[in-house]
Amino acid sequence: MPAAARSAGVPARDPSLPIRATISHPMSKAFTRETDNADDDDDGVPGLPPLPAGTRNYMTPQGYRRLREELMTLLDGERPKVVEAVSWAAKNGDRSENGDYLYGKKRLREIDRRIRFLTKRLDIAEVADPSVHHGNPQIFFGATVTYANAKGEERTITIKGIDEADNLHGEVSWISPIARALLKAREGDEVRLQTPGGVEVLEIVEVRYPQPSS
Repeated sequence: MPAAARSAGVPARDPSLPIRATISHPMSKAFTRETDNADDDDDGVPGLPPLPAGTRNYMTPQGYRRLREELMTLLDGERPKVVEAVSWAAKNGDRSENGDYLYGKKRLREIDRRIRFLTKRLDIAEVADPSVHHGNPQIFFGATVTYANAKGEERTITIKGIDEADNLHGEVSWISPIARALLKAREGDEVRLQTPGGVEVLEIVEVRYPQPSS
């Protein structure tokens, strides 16, 4: 297992965890035509940091489900509607001055980029259920951690996958500096976090995991 994966606290073959979660979809001819001129990159989420080389794309079951639902909605719902609208607009005069046609083509490229991004990320997804660590005081992927700095100021974060972490909800990706500093530590431990202002010592106050579903 790559070192980055070990640091995330995700066992290589823990029997209580799903081993793999992959998804792939055949591309229709229409899909291929629309993406021929699109950049073949992961621009579905601008500014998204890359995954460490050789690692899987760890995410929680909830995060995987959300991304898969979005992909299926695009493939089975929004994309066919836009293709139909573009086909209709193409029949209405000069395409170079046809606003509906130009907008539809632009939207179709955006949808195809997002589909490509989601397909790639889900194809390398490794679903890790944090509830298997319920009651464990050690920090692994999916943990909700409360820590305090030297001034006694506390903050609570949840370590999530890179594609699902939402900073506005106190979530950080497992490859973030704070997550890397906390992973594998336990309640009561002190860890060191390198910041632009120097090294900061953090004390781990509490570690929580969701309860297993019945």
